[in-house]
Amino acid sequence: MNHDRYSDDYIADILRAARVFAFVGASANTVRPSYFAMKYLLGKGYKVHPVNPGLAGQEILGQQVYASLADVPAPVDVVDIFRNSEAALGIAREAIGLKDKLGLKAVWMQLGVRNGEAADEVEAAGLKVVMNRCPKIEYGRLSGEIGWAGVNSGQISNARPKLSPLGVQGLRLR
Repeated sequence: MNHDRYSDDYIADILRAARVFAFVGASANTVRPSYFAMKYLLGKGYKVHPVNPGLAGQEILGQQVYASLADVPAPVDVVDIFRNSEAALGIAREAIGLKDKLGLKAVWMQLGVRNGEAADEVEAAGLKVVMNRCPKIEYGRLSGEIGWAGVNSGQISNARPKLSPLGVQGLRLR
């Protein structure tokens, strides 16, 4: 697979199939990207388990924080990595080891996180992988929500955009 480009269908299939994310490297800091992404996905009806050993036992956005991926209750559809590219390999290997216990379908590496070895191992384990993307941004892009603010449309307007073939309904859980 070419990890520099993903088809819209590939990304949309992951987002449609997912119900539960585990955010490894989640932050309680309200200005951190993991906090924004978690808040957004919770608002879209996904369940999100934050994973951060320094915050274990606390809550982020009303969700219990776990010390490690192994502590997260099943099911988990997607492990979302909010750590640096070097840490991604170890997290990917942990996710692979837990794939059957969790019912894992995909490993997602956030913007700026790329690790080819991790991607190869995840795919060899039969899981989907995404690198250098954010599910919050991808959901907004594929659903047309980003266009509502004039982003990526070339113009700012109060008119609702024509939705992509995937449409908002195509990605909504409820």
